[in-house]
Amino acid sequence: MKGFCLAFVVVVVLHLGLCHVSMAVSREKILRKTYIVHMSKSEMPASFEHHTHWYTSSLKSVSESAEMLYTYEQVIHGFSTQLTPEEAEKLENQPGILSVLPELRYELHTTRTPAFLGLDKNADLFPESASASEVIIGVLDTGVWPERKSFLDTGLGPVPSTWKGQCESGTNFSLSNCNRKLIGARYFARGYEATLGPIDESKESKSPRDDDGHGTHTASTAAGSVVEGANFFGYAAGTARGMATKARVAVYKVCWLRGCFSSDILAAMDKAVEDNVNVLSMSLGGGMSDYYRDSVAIGAFAAMEKGILISCSAGNSGPRPYSLSNVAPWITTVGAGTLDRDFPAYVSLGNGQNYSGASLYSGPSLQGKLLPFVYAGNASNAANGNLCIMDTLNPEKVARKIVLCDRGSNSRVQKGTAVKSAGGVGMVLSNTAANGEELVADAHLLPATAVGQKYGDTIKSYLFSDPNPTATIIFEGTKVGVEPSPVVAAFSSRGPNSITPGILKPDLIAPGVDILAGWSGAVGPSGLATDTRRVDFNIISGTSMSCPHVSGLAALLKAAHPEWSPAAIRSALMTTAYTQYTNKEKLQDSATGKPSTPFDHGAGHVNPVSALDPGLVYDLTADDYLGFLCALNYTASQITSLARRKFACDAGKKYSVTDLNYPSFAVNFDTTRTGSTSVFKHTRTLTNVGSPGTYKVSVSPQIAGVQILVQPETLSFSGVNEKKSYTVTLTVSLQPSSTNGFGRLEWSDGKHIVGSPIAISWT
Repeated sequence: MKGFCLAFVVVVVLHLGLCHVSMAVSREKILRKTYIVHMSKSEMPASFEHHTHWYTSSLKSVSESAEMLYTYEQVIHGFSTQLTPEEAEKLENQPGILSVLPELRYELHTTRTPAFLGLDKNADLFPESASASEVIIGVLDTGVWPERKSFLDTGLGPVPSTWKGQCESGTNFSLSNCNRKLIGARYFARGYEATLGPIDESKESKSPRDDDGHGTHTASTAAGSVVEGANFFGYAAGTARGMATKARVAVYKVCWLRGCFSSDILAAMDKAVEDNVNVLSMSLGGGMSDYYRDSVAIGAFAAMEKGILISCSAGNSGPRPYSLSNVAPWITTVGAGTLDRDFPAYVSLGNGQNYSGASLYSGPSLQGKLLPFVYAGNASNAANGNLCIMDTLNPEKVARKIVLCDRGSNSRVQKGTAVKSAGGVGMVLSNTAANGEELVADAHLLPATAVGQKYGDTIKSYLFSDPNPTATIIFEGTKVGVEPSPVVAAFSSRGPNSITPGILKPDLIAPGVDILAGWSGAVGPSGLATDTRRVDFNIISGTSMSCPHVSGLAALLKAAHPEWSPAAIRSALMTTAYTQYTNKEKLQDSATGKPSTPFDHGAGHVNPVSALDPGLVYDLTADDYLGFLCALNYTASQITSLARRKFACDAGKKYSVTDLNYPSFAVNFDTTRTGSTSVFKHTRTLTNVGSPGTYKVSVSPQIAGVQILVQPETLSFSGVNEKKSYTVTLTVSLQPSSTNGFGRLEWSDGKHIVGSPIAISWT
């Protein structure tokens, strides 16, 4: 009996011990999160034959159980893994480790365009030679729906010999889904699964297949083949085509149901560089952080060094200032503007007044019948009932009525779903101050239209004053030739640049409102689970849509000028962008109804036909960007994280952000530190890419409190690739904090205008 008791005690102790170990392991697993480890490859000890062996040894020295998610070869030197905070700190203190950075979650920044940009009438200016089909655009997004006609390879020759990538198979995706148009498709999910667990393949495909729609839309916008008869339920009918119809597409799926993770994004960029893409299109963004901590900026630096242009969306957090994403100067940052196309849908009230709105509703109409009309805030017991969030509306007060909902909080189409589920028969969606007069058309699931804030307020006044208010909604299809256009979209993120105020961002704007492009067959046009409709093309808005326009246009310029660097291509797009309409009025801002500024539109709205022959360009090399990092006082290890090689700033040289050869000028006058007057000197170098000529400079308009001197005032070029430098000296006087001033510097030879925006901010 005594032996049995002893054995029992031993078993209990062992069991408790195992429980303790199990709980410790479980707790450690919970504490683990993904880190990206940047290694200084040049410091690898001689005892290791290969750098991957060194990576493994370094990881095992802090954790026996941790495994690598990815090793990176091109965009950084290092790997990603899951560690506890203590293990990460211990690893960062080891020799040869530059940094151990926690992973970030990124989000997506969610036809008529070629005609609006002048590509249809000027197609003969762009090369139809083999060079146009040699350009490869890599798209990092939610994948692709390969069966769409936008990815047909009719008329395309063999896959470019420079292509080193591949087509990966997986759930609902096989090698046969790629062709001479869609030449590559990969997916990256290890970082996502390490954080959120295995992908539920009943909800999304663990493969390059797009179950979201966003990736198919962006890829077909950039480089979709010509598709006749494209439309969205009859709206925007016509011929759909991407910007660069002959370019090849390589898709890298990095975004999943619950986001896009930096370890996966870096792995995709790593492969894209190795695969030999020419342009990288990335309609996603995350929080703002220094360049050496920003995975997109780090990956983009390596891509730029390999001659790849990186086009990124500016973000959809406008019109709030300092709301930009992707502001590294080696990235082309794209904001959004409208097209000259609209989808009018009018609200007709019982008092005889009509108010214009916008909608893509395609079901049975209300047939002009006036119906009872109610404000959502008066048909709900919830404090936020005016927002029409699901299950907040009272069916007794909503049934068989049209409901006015306020914009904000939940998605616009979801508001209509909430009205419909409560028994409502229609919806008027009113903008609030945050959105102003901007109208975004949506594929609503019930008769609905969106109106601007002013009309919304007027309609509410009618609702509150009439004892028996009534309304109906009248849909009028597609209207083109809308003026003014473009206007800056209210949602488009704005400057100033919160990371480096001396670099003006966004760089430019492109079409991003109500864009028709290819769509996934796995989801309805609204993206809602309750939406059973399926479409080949969808109309959506966002800087996610403007980004691939510039990606495709960059591919056209690369085909026309294979020798141009990414900086030269961006310069051509920026310096030829326009900032006023044909009637000489300034571009408008949808958020204010007033003229937009360089903090809204950057250099202006893209003009690809002029960009083909810009006359002069502002070129940049990797060494120029390294000098810029020295001007930011980055440490040697921070610079090495970006450059992937040892680089020492010259202690005897004075580095300045104002010397970066950027096609724009930005000055931040700190009113708390600077005296009553301060002088800012910018040095720039122009490279002739056109015919010989003499260019004269002009600066306009006068900026209050600023004197601008350009020396010399004339630059003469006799040959191609000839370089000439000039300086811009800005003498800035003290102004009240939060004041902004804007101007424009132009060089012209009578044929070309090489324009640069100037932005001065007093903070």
